[in-house]
Amino acid sequence: MATPLYDRYLSVEKRKRRLVSWARLSVLAAFLLLWELAARWGWIDSMLTSKPSQIVTSFRELVVDGNLFKHVGITSLETLAGIVISMTLGTSIAVLFWWSSFVSKVLEPYIVVLNALPKVALGPIFYIWLGDRYSIYGMAVAISIIVTIIMVESGFREISKTKLKLMESFGATRSQMLRMVLLPASIPHFIATLKVNVGLTLVGVVMGEFLSSKAGLGYLIIYGGQVFQMTLVMVSITMLALLSAILYGFVSLLERMARRRYSPEG
Repeated sequence: MATPLYDRYLSVEKRKRRLVSWARLSVLAAFLLLWELAARWGWIDSMLTSKPSQIVTSFRELVVDGNLFKHVGITSLETLAGIVISMTLGTSIAVLFWWSSFVSKVLEPYIVVLNALPKVALGPIFYIWLGDRYSIYGMAVAISIIVTIIMVESGFREISKTKLKLMESFGATRSQMLRMVLLPASIPHFIATLKVNVGLTLVGVVMGEFLSSKAGLGYLIIYGGQVFQMTLVMVSITMLALLSAILYGFVSLLERMARRRYSPEG
């Protein structure tokens, strides 16, 4: 039974969350208002920085033309494909490293070097190898797969070795330990890796679109900069922010579902 003290605590926590939400909205509204007024009063050159009212107008025009949804859809598809490929390959390689300590010791220095390598330098190589379309997927996977391997493998190492030794003492094979202990216990690490990959893969997609694409939000940003249409650039950046927020929210939903399913009470 809930006590008055506990009810008071819940009420205070709800007020804090509402206050934080209102503060966030207020900061965003104040920033947009200041931006709009600064452009109208001549404090900044709206030709160089655009302004919120112009962005809204340009957004409406792109929606009516149907071009915006086309470019957003292309970038979304490339990002989702990059996340799926990098998570699948990265997790498979991490499992291989866990399965064979010899392979892990041999390849670990290369993983470290690849992680430190600026991935944008690989753009021309992917363009030559994969062409203008698939090089975007190559950039997306190149940026996120190394982080996936490192984070998932680190999660494997944090799993209690006592449980694995106990299963081994009962005659469990490596495959059984992987299926019954390692992978289920690594769900939180998979979710954390997904959260990181949302941003990294989107960065890789946009970088790939900068280099070779003829469609997508990255292409719109480059095109807008070339023809000096900063409003188009700002609309594209805003859509990228919304896309990343939607993807992150989807991963957060998966996290809540996983917690309910794999919690000790469940």
